[in-house]
Amino acid sequence: MNRLLERITVDPDILGGKPIIRGTRLSVEFILDLLASGMMEDEIIQEYPHLERDDIRACLQYAARSLHNEVIVSLEAAA
Repeated sequence: MNRLLERITVDPDILGGKPIIRGTRLSVEFILDLLASGMMEDEIIQEYPHLERDDIRACLQYAARSLHNEVIVSLEAAA
């Protein structure tokens, strides 16, 4: 799993330091938004052919790791 996370980088000069897929200007957040909107891995790869399946999985792994030990707030309370 840590090998997947090597695909994610942070550079303050790219997208304001948001986590991105290594070698691209595609943020983890952008890929997660595509998945959340219903796009399938195959569709994302077709739209962005320079990506690999492991890039998408790395985004998911990054998001999962980011939520470890986080305090979860009800979405109703946040609205």
